[in-house]
Amino acid sequence: MKIERVPSDALAEAKLADGSIAIFNAETKTVFSLNATAGAAWEACSQAATLSEIMESMRTSLGHAVTEDLALDALKELQKQGLLKTEVLPRQATRRSLVRTAAMVAPVVLALSAAEQHAAAQISYSGATTTTSTTTTSTTRRPTSTTAAPTSTTGAPPPTPAPTTTMD
Repeated sequence: MKIERVPSDALAEAKLADGSIAIFNAETKTVFSLNATAGAAWEACSQAATLSEIMESMRTSLGHAVTEDLALDALKELQKQGLLKTEVLPRQATRRSLVRTAAMVAPVVLALSAAEQHAAAQISYSGATTTTSTTTTSTTRRPTSTTAAPTSTTGAPPPTPAPTTTMD
């Protein structure tokens, strides 16, 4: 089975220095933000390709080993957003494969509709800010008095001062 992108003249893409890709769909006014892992899968689908060809292309782009589960996860994310023509068949993941995949960067595809983009732009241009505060607590030691009552080294209680009497 060959996996490929949805053919569309409405899609414009830009690759960023960190390997992530931004895709804009002019028809739906949606922006897709792909991290490096999903971006590598997207680039691998520029021509119809098999899963093993996509894995090899991703391995070359990312510079590290790509498991079948990681490639499938990336393709499923792209498919979920309507960016792939071929349906990626779901695969039952094992606990071992999930642990191995978790050690790698999981593919992420974020989609923002025109309304969401507009709302985000309004917040940033209106001057509205979100403020977070942190409280730092520090402990300082205060100096203690240097005058102390005399102590006995013999274990006996310290002597009590004798009462003073005054004569008139």
